[in-house]
Amino acid sequence: MNYAIIGFGKIGQALAKAFARSGIEVSVATTRDPESFASAAAAIGPEIIPKKLADAVKADIIFLAVRFESHPDVAKALPTWQGKTIVDVTNTNVPPEELGGQPSSRFVAQAFTGGRLVKGFNHLVAAVLDQDPAVSGGRRVVFLASDDDGAAAEIGALAENLGFAPIKLGGLSEGGLLVQARGNIWGQLIFKDLFKLD
Repeated sequence: MNYAIIGFGKIGQALAKAFARSGIEVSVATTRDPESFASAAAAIGPEIIPKKLADAVKADIIFLAVRFESHPDVAKALPTWQGKTIVDVTNTNVPPEELGGQPSSRFVAQAFTGGRLVKGFNHLVAAVLDQDPAVSGGRRVVFLASDDDGAAAEIGALAENLGFAPIKLGGLSEGGLLVQARGNIWGQLIFKDLFKLD
């Protein structure tokens, strides 16, 4: 199994640090040339491999850590996302009416034809996601929502390997709405920094 993070802003770098802390290799890519962020990647650790977008999307599991508006550009990198799991880390306050009345994560999923989408890791602000998830006696919670139980289980196992405590919230229309904005109203669990005792 191999991994990639698309987007290398604050959230992308926080995710990269989680992989580095756990000694798990991950590709990182943006729409820019990899040389432009190679030094930032090297500063995090040798596990962080800068790549071109076209190469990074060959990974099995892809974290989408770009601005919500940029997801269609990433989706165009492959004709089909069959066999791939996409972790939607985006947030948006675009009103649901502009998304056909559906959750933002389901809207994102439509762009990634054939892929399995999991909403996750988006409810924590970058400064919190950046921290070691281990706390005295427990681990930081990450919420996951997906219409594909197998994909949710796969990302749950990865979250545990990264040191987090995954909590599955159900499908995108139920659980996904708890960790996303609906216009100017944020879901009830967004930005909540919770811990699960071991």
